[in-house]
Amino acid sequence: MSVDVDKAARPPQDAPPPLPEPIKAVPVRHYGRWIAALLVIAVLALLVRAFATGNVNWDAIPDYLFNSDILRGLRNTLLITVLSMVIGVVLGVILAVMRQSKNPVTSTVAWFYIWFFRGTPVYVQLFLWFNLGLVFQYIDVMPIYKDEWSDFMTPFLCALLGLGLNEAAYMAEICRAGLTAVDEGQTEAAHALGMSHGKTLRRIVVPQAMRVIVPPTGNEVINMLKTSSLVIAVQYYDLLQSAQNVGRDSGVVVEMLILAAVWYLVATSVLSVGQYYLERHYARGSSRQLPLTPLQKAKAKLSGGSNHPAGGAA
Repeated sequence: MSVDVDKAARPPQDAPPPLPEPIKAVPVRHYGRWIAALLVIAVLALLVRAFATGNVNWDAIPDYLFNSDILRGLRNTLLITVLSMVIGVVLGVILAVMRQSKNPVTSTVAWFYIWFFRGTPVYVQLFLWFNLGLVFQYIDVMPIYKDEWSDFMTPFLCALLGLGLNEAAYMAEICRAGLTAVDEGQTEAAHALGMSHGKTLRRIVVPQAMRVIVPPTGNEVINMLKTSSLVIAVQYYDLLQSAQNVGRDSGVVVEMLILAAVWYLVATSVLSVGQYYLERHYARGSSRQLPLTPLQKAKAKLSGGSNHPAGGAA
């Protein structure tokens, strides 16, 4: 009996085709990244070595970290920052509404205010407030208050007005940008329901504008904290002034400046955390799923659970 060898060697017609060999992906080598990383590490190592071997008394920094004068200067810095931002935010909202008013007088006054305070340095404005006694010898608010300008314009009040009124000009533009970001149809719909202009702003426009207003406002708060160091020009006792005084009395001038920088970094870090959660709060109306917070990410990694927080949907 003969067998057809060619027919036996042929595969059946319904056999699946042979699978292709898996592709061996070879990652691209980025030698430039490694070189750049090594250069950055080398520069950082040189900087650390320079500061470590420099003529700096590092032990003085923790010794004076909680010094009573330093803490008093830090308290005054935080106080002037908060009060100046309150003035800036309140007056900024008023100026933003004035800018959008159809009254040419109020819109022109608001424009001139913003133009003047944004166009002159804060340092110059502080000196102007401090020396306005050349123009106004007395302040007379009959029958409430009457005194000489030099006694009325204390370093605290000068710093408060100089920082707060300057900040109002920037907050006015931030608030105006937030108000104009809200679609005009929202205002038209509110007016069609019989809402007044003021009620429309409070109930409809401002809550939606906060999502645009909050991020730059948080940056302004952090910037105000650092700008408050300029009040040393009008003899207000802030963190920088206290650090200079302690450094001059103890003979560790540079060390106290580094200590002041440490406290500024601590304060700005705390404010940055607050800004993050405030932005997250006002983002609920625009995001279906809020991103995880750092604490939620850490809990998710430890528990091995879902990457989405409970109730994260807006």
